[in-house]
Amino acid sequence: MAQKRALVSVSDKTGLVEFVKGLQAAGWQIIATGGTQKLLEESGVKTIGISEVTGFPEICDGRVKTLHPKVHGALLARRDEPSHMAALAENGIELIDLVCVNLYPFRQTIAKEGTTMAEAIEKIDIGGPSMLRSAAKNWNDVTVVCDPSDYNRVLSEIQAEGNTKKETRLELSAKAYTHTAEYDMCIATYMRKAAGLNEKLFLEYDLKQGLRYGENPHQDAKFYASQETVPFSLASAKQLHGKELSYNNIQDANAALNIVREFGDTPFCVGLKHMNPCGAAIGKDGVEAWKKAYEADTVSIFGGIVATNCEVNKEMAELMKPIFLEIIMAPSFSAEALEVLTTKKNLRLLEVDMSPLAAKQMQYVSVNGGLLAQHQDTETLLLKADMCVTEAKPTEEQMIDLQFAWRIVKHVKSNAIVVAKDGRTYGVGAGQMNRVGSAEIALKQAQASLAAEGRDIHTAHLVMASDGFFPFGDSVESAAQYGISAIVQPGGSVRDSESIEAANQHRIPMLFTGMRHFKH
Repeated sequence: MAQKRALVSVSDKTGLVEFVKGLQAAGWQIIATGGTQKLLEESGVKTIGISEVTGFPEICDGRVKTLHPKVHGALLARRDEPSHMAALAENGIELIDLVCVNLYPFRQTIAKEGTTMAEAIEKIDIGGPSMLRSAAKNWNDVTVVCDPSDYNRVLSEIQAEGNTKKETRLELSAKAYTHTAEYDMCIATYMRKAAGLNEKLFLEYDLKQGLRYGENPHQDAKFYASQETVPFSLASAKQLHGKELSYNNIQDANAALNIVREFGDTPFCVGLKHMNPCGAAIGKDGVEAWKKAYEADTVSIFGGIVATNCEVNKEMAELMKPIFLEIIMAPSFSAEALEVLTTKKNLRLLEVDMSPLAAKQMQYVSVNGGLLAQHQDTETLLLKADMCVTEAKPTEEQMIDLQFAWRIVKHVKSNAIVVAKDGRTYGVGAGQMNRVGSAEIALKQAQASLAAEGRDIHTAHLVMASDGFFPFGDSVESAAQYGISAIVQPGGSVRDSESIEAANQHRIPMLFTGMRHFKH
């Protein structure tokens, strides 16, 4: 029986020397290229240079070295097909039984700031993918290895049985095609962006975890993570304690993080249920922000999610502990806070990177037979006095309250209304089929909250924000009946004049931003 041969040509040389020494100890010949051969020879591994196999020198600065019949014929020939074996014998081609290849670091190269097109092009591997694809196609006879994490498995099978198992070769073949597909997709995305093409969309996500079920127990679900690491992402969050996240946990937690992102370094806390904030507040510190957010809706927070941009300290932890919460998210937890909160077995504690976003991120939503893509709604206008369209003008205090409400309402399901004062929500109306319905929900909730404190809504000087324009004047009329002192909305209705007239009649300052924040 002819001696088995392995062809080795890698960019990532992790664990390579030990792997190849193991193959050589098992009686295999080693063929190597360029820098791989140099490393192996320096490590005491005897190799055969690729040019010795092909009888042809490397040319074009190494761009052409393995693209040769003596390589691909040796990989693609079927061992059970006599005509294939005869062709190899006739042309003096010896079989290659294993290919160990990983590719030039194209992704890592383009990730570096300032990389030129010329530099990127030189990191497009040609021979590597070709060898992987040839070996993977002929997996019945050839072992293909592209991931150093597979070295031990491959080597142990060869040492035990003289070759890899058939099922292993099939699995490695699939892995190789995945590797080349991801590589080509990365290159295609880069080149298409440079060429200004957008009629195709390539996405790459890796399985992060299987989920017990989806929105409901009868639905299968999985959580996939992007290769790109970004702030305010659950995909890169560190879970410090508690059960695994569920599908609904992930949806809700993501919505909460998007709200936290609005407030930068200002101490802020939000409680969230079913992807809508039930209480949100700013404070002088995390403790005050949490107290105000909790007081905004002490009922709905039960079984909810909390997110804050402050470190959770012992005092915050002790205030949160008595409440049934699913998740608490923060940039960090003090050791004392962890001692308090980890006594609750199922409470999930997540440490999340809350660094400022460097650029807009894309958002993808699947629909039957398709995919919607848009930039995330990360823009929030700074409210200015000249946005006022009414006779009555807002005070400085009202402008601060309106700005807070405007930041929150964009994260509430449309139709959305938020009623707020002094850096906290008092009422949230979400997802109603008409805007006045959302306004009534938010206003009644605010009235009940104030009544519980022994206060009258008509003298509380609350402000109201709407994510979309008022189609009629009825929402303003409702606001006036509950004593709302100022309103912010996008404007843009053909009946804007009705809303302005109603606001003028009740001496309510109203701002038009010109930017809406629908959230479906």
